[in-house]
Amino acid sequence: MSYNPPHPPPYPARPTYPWQPPPPQPPRPRHQPARAPIGHHSDLRLLRSAYRWQRRTATLTALGYFTLFLVLSAFAPHVMTRTVADGVPAGLLLALLQLPVTWLAIALYEHTARRHVDPLADRIRKEAELDARRGATR
Repeated sequence: MSYNPPHPPPYPARPTYPWQPPPPQPPRPRHQPARAPIGHHSDLRLLRSAYRWQRRTATLTALGYFTLFLVLSAFAPHVMTRTVADGVPAGLLLALLQLPVTWLAIALYEHTARRHVDPLADRIRKEAELDARRGATR
């Protein structure tokens, strides 16, 4: 017959009586990291705000034009039925302009991504890789 030692309890040890001292805590590390961890970095806030600005700009470009078209259709039918050139009504011309405005919104989205959002994301990604390497060497 072999002896099996008792297993530790699956729950943390708690004092039975209120006057018992609390269990010992593990020691804290003496050194602090050189800078804050990436999750609390201010660059993430900058990235979120740049991305938010990018989405709002592109969305307001496309939806703003479409809303203008709908408002003119509903409240200014005399503007929409007016002929512009060779019997083409202004409403048809404005409706056909919706496609180029959508392309403009996409181009604006790409431009702001390349100019503002992507450089921030690349910098944060590089810093995270450096933090991961530093953490692996410890």
